[in-house]
Amino acid sequence: MANLPRFNAYINGASVEPSSKEYFETVNPYTSKPWAEVARCNAVDANAAVEAAYTAFTSGEWPKMTATQRGALLHRFGDLLAKHADELAEYEVRDNGKLISEMGLQCHYIPQWYYYFGGLADKIEGTVVPSDKPDIFNYTRNEALGVVVAITPWNSPLLLLTFKLAAALAAGNTMVIKPSEFTSTSTLRFVELFAEAGFPPGVVNVVTGFGAEVGAALVEHPKVAKIAFTGGSGSGAKVYQAAAAGLKPCTLELGGKSPNIVFDDANLDDAVKGAISGIFAATGQTCIAGSRLLVQNAIYEEFVKKLVDFAATAKMGDPMHKDTQVGPVTTPPQFAKVLEYIQVAKDDGAKLLLGGGPATGRPECGSSEYFIEPTIFGDVTNDMRIAQEEVFGPVLSIIRFDTEEQAIAIANDIAFGLAAGVWTQSIKRAINVSNALRAGTVWVNTYRAISFMSPFGGYKQSGLGRENGIQAIRDYMQIKSVWISTARDVPNPFVMR
Repeated sequence: MANLPRFNAYINGASVEPSSKEYFETVNPYTSKPWAEVARCNAVDANAAVEAAYTAFTSGEWPKMTATQRGALLHRFGDLLAKHADELAEYEVRDNGKLISEMGLQCHYIPQWYYYFGGLADKIEGTVVPSDKPDIFNYTRNEALGVVVAITPWNSPLLLLTFKLAAALAAGNTMVIKPSEFTSTSTLRFVELFAEAGFPPGVVNVVTGFGAEVGAALVEHPKVAKIAFTGGSGSGAKVYQAAAAGLKPCTLELGGKSPNIVFDDANLDDAVKGAISGIFAATGQTCIAGSRLLVQNAIYEEFVKKLVDFAATAKMGDPMHKDTQVGPVTTPPQFAKVLEYIQVAKDDGAKLLLGGGPATGRPECGSSEYFIEPTIFGDVTNDMRIAQEEVFGPVLSIIRFDTEEQAIAIANDIAFGLAAGVWTQSIKRAINVSNALRAGTVWVNTYRAISFMSPFGGYKQSGLGRENGIQAIRDYMQIKSVWISTARDVPNPFVMR
């Protein structure tokens, strides 16, 4: 299609055409039409980006900077992000179809990560190690790893990139970013601000394209020191396997099938809102989606009626309109996958309570081909595929339970462990159930709350490592132990000290 905006790769501080000279179209999910062209990079471009990042890490201005100076740059970058937040949010919505109300809030919140980790950059201390040897002084240093590759998904590109980038840069690393081929434009506009903030060339680089053509080349590159990946569990396992061949550490934030548990003493109106937030916000396209709703039998009928009535009022439409509540599914493959799971649930005997099909053709959905009705299944059992496999769409499964022990058992009977929700007015139950749930994040009487200060990550097949919080910066560093002899005489060289 002629006259579409064109986005190049970003390598060594400059916009760079792909070596292939080829571009691919990126589609606006609301219009179902291409709106831009993105560079189709390959292994040649991946190598150029890694070499630029490696050179920036080993020579030039970046390694000469103190941690305090790096922190000042991150603060400056945060200020620029705040200035351009609305612009960046619009890029996100065009690419992934999520609501401008949500992406706007995210883009205005993202600067806080750069302020937080900018302030943390010069607060990471080594230690003086007590020694059992009278003539030895031993201390430790925390040092950057080197070139980090960040592979990011299509559902919240800038926020999930920031989970990685802010900590990695604060620690002194350099970065090569590979965004999803479905949502690359916001990242390419975002990284242009690094030069304006004063970052040296090569510290942050972006190569765009497809996993087999560029992602694999980045993961396997010998000068890459670490991989930070967010995406599906299957893809994450492949990344982990490829990184293991080079003994590279990984942070993996993967899939989820989170239980959202409503006890009979909960405030039902609040819990209904929490259940809606957990699954229909972001059109269900979030790894923390509370897609398994566990409801105690004593309140099951009353609660489910309230829930279905509320969900039926959700307003679908143009994600650029601030009153829209449910947008389109982002990609054609995901649209097909969600519809397939809806059919699987029907075939397995789940009771359809709301929705259950595409919403394409409705006036409020414009020309989009990717809207799916908010869908609720009742009387789901935990052994059904709809309860065990990640759908990543606006599909909720409701499971009955009788006792607290049964709720915990059902919640934990899953391969994933990213998040969970608990709705109760009992502080005793809130603490005991939270402690028993095998999940990296547990929300009580709320859902989908995150912060730059609080660690985030999963148990089991939901990933490895943690992002955000103080621990995150340490995960982008390695410890060096330094031994200094104060002995006046050289000891026997043939004997271990």
